[in-house]
Amino acid sequence: MSTEMTTAAQLSEISEKTDLLLRMYRQMVAIRQFEAQVNELYTRALMPGLAHLYIGEEAVAVGVCEALEQTDYITSTHRGHGHCLAKGASPDRMFAELLGKKAGYCKGKGGSMHIADPATGNLGANAIVCGSAGIATGAAFSARALGNGRVAVCFFGEGALGQGVLYEEMNLAQLFKLPVIYVCENNLYTEYTHYSETTAGDILARATAFGLEAASVDGQDVRAVYGVAQRLVDRGRRGDGPAFMLCNTYRYHGHHVGDINREYYRSKQEEQIWKTERDPIVNLKKWLVEQKVSDAAALDRLQADLEAEMKKAVEFAVAAPYPAVDEVGEDVYA
Repeated sequence: MSTEMTTAAQLSEISEKTDLLLRMYRQMVAIRQFEAQVNELYTRALMPGLAHLYIGEEAVAVGVCEALEQTDYITSTHRGHGHCLAKGASPDRMFAELLGKKAGYCKGKGGSMHIADPATGNLGANAIVCGSAGIATGAAFSARALGNGRVAVCFFGEGALGQGVLYEEMNLAQLFKLPVIYVCENNLYTEYTHYSETTAGDILARATAFGLEAASVDGQDVRAVYGVAQRLVDRGRRGDGPAFMLCNTYRYHGHHVGDINREYYRSKQEEQIWKTERDPIVNLKKWLVEQKVSDAAALDRLQADLEAEMKKAVEFAVAAPYPAVDEVGEDVYA
């Protein structure tokens, strides 16, 4: 009986891991298909303003958010669509927000860089570099005070390492042993400048100087990201204090959708290497097939289904009405 029970437990564990891997693959593909539609909306002049595409960085958002509960908090950035989707946002309402429609998460008033969805723990994206560090740290402070076991994650790009507020918040988080993880998405370029020209010293050392637990991970490997994130999240939930997670990644497109000719600050050869050798979706798909977790045909069908799903979500957003003019002063806070 003991052997049978052990076997059943092992089978259950294998099933759970399989579900996790396929869920992460699906989520990464969903984010990429979403962003492809965002780019299409911009080129068709249907979307007001600009957007900053997350294509290439999907493994970071998915790996981290899979380690969280729905009740846990995240704060996001100007390049935040991936974070929103990974935390549970619905594509149709996100597209509606990008198009300024009433059906959007912020009733069309937030746009691409200010989407928030408290129902899934998303306390909001922020167009200000490192502007959400205080929000995430405050959320962690409330979780600690209330004793509800929640954890907060603050996503930011390596450009935020030049903002003093980040160090003020890490200092406070360590002093109060807050359950917050600062996730640095180093995509190598601070807008149009390589980070090595703007960021001195060891990035992890900046966090360890305050006593934070710090870890570096390959941001193109969703399994590795999830493993590190799970450890740091569990650590924070236990009350062991804040952590810093450096995810080395790469954005395939420009700083924003209008940044098309990028050769003056990075080469096409560099971009091609990342796309062909370091792609998080392609590499996970290859691994899933090799390990017989799934087969290529099934994963191809999944991608086709998600592409159709995103197009349907776009159709919903395009057809949705704009908010009435007399609502301009509603739901706006200062």
